Amino acid sequence: MLFSMQNIVDAMQTRTGMSFAIGLPDGSRYRAGPGEPAFTMLFRSDAALLQAFTRGQIGLLESYFDQSVDVEGDFGAALAAGLLSGLDLHGKALITMENGLHELRYSNHSPAQAKANARAHYGLGDAFYRLWLDEPLMMYTCGYWSEGTQTLEQAQQRKIDHVCRKIRLARSERFVDIGCGFGGFMFRAWETLGAIGTGINTTTEQVDWLRNEITRRGLDDKLSVHEADFRTADTQYDKVVSIGVLEHAGRDQLAAVIQAHADFLKPGGLGLLHFIGHVGPRETDLFIRKHVFPGGWIPGLSEVIVEMERCGLEVLDIENLRRHYALTLDEWARRFEAQWETIRALDPQRFDERFYRVWRTYLIGCAEMFRSPGGYTHLFQIVFSKGNVTPASFPMSRAYLYDA
Repeated sequence: MLFSMQNIVDAMQTRTGMSFAIGLPDGSRYRAGPGEPAFTMLFRSDAALLQAFTRGQIGLLESYFDQSVDVEGDFGAALAAGLLSGLDLHGKALITMENGLHELRYSNHSPAQAKANARAHYGLGDAFYRLWLDEPLMMYTCGYWSEGTQTLEQAQQRKIDHVCRKIRLARSERFVDIGCGFGGFMFRAWETLGAIGTGINTTTEQVDWLRNEITRRGLDDKLSVHEADFRTADTQYDKVVSIGVLEHAGRDQLAAVIQAHADFLKPGGLGLLHFIGHVGPRETDLFIRKHVFPGGWIPGLSEVIVEMERCGLEVLDIENLRRHYALTLDEWARRFEAQWETIRALDPQRFDERFYRVWRTYLIGCAEMFRSPGGYTHLFQIVFSKGNVTPASFPMSRAYLYDA
């Protein structure tokens, strides 16, 4: 066992380039790489070890959630090593089958199930999200860390301003914010530009909070929010904003959701689609679907563009903000960890040790995923128009984005 386990550890070290250690239930330890280990992974049971060998990455993560695996040292390094280790190839046929079963159970095809899926994640309450998102906008999407950006608050404000410039949003124009969250985009677009916003959101908890906040600010005649499925489009707007929604369309609902984006937009109007996307069609990681975003599906950029073209949308510009998302997640994770005891006190039964382990894995792991130089998951912003633009209707260069 000594020889075979040491060989396994050494092979993983070769793939990851990191120094680390493995501790087994019998107390034995195996080290790989020079110097002090960046992290030590401790298996508390033989069952956890078996899960790692048979189900690979998801087996290892679920054992960590169940506290039969612990990690000492740099947790981010451990997750980064997992991305490079090849563990995702272990039990691939079994994981593919699990992913398929998950789709059968949690598909967003039904509006009722889509709503339940959204509420499972976004319905955790403003008190929870306020503790670790930016204040006061509470934007739960990738920030924009242009040169000189120092804080999460600045990054989120600059993201909103960047999007507004991209779609040429102007005073008195009416726009729809599809999947508006806590309304941060709508509030800032009104305060800085005087644009009139309507939010579409399927998460009851966020809608109730936002509706009350709009009234509290005295903006009922300027901003509004409707609790509705994203695929429901019965009004057209000058501009369309969709930030962090497409990932929730579901594996088989991509065409319907993009069609809804087109239906929301007036002919000749501009819109922006901001979403996590793969390079090429790929399976979405089972961990993120099973434990974080039920029913979610990360589409390939190529798949999205094909559907946009089918709907009569002209793609005008694509920007990749992958590196910006790593920085955003770093800050979310730092704040989440710092506020954990306060979060736990909100509802000890809901926010328990398992929740903590799942969410720190999600936040830190996604930061490492977006940071990885060999990763295939990115963050795209696509500017589009309904019908082809002309030299008179849209600038001929990107200078308008940066000459403000």
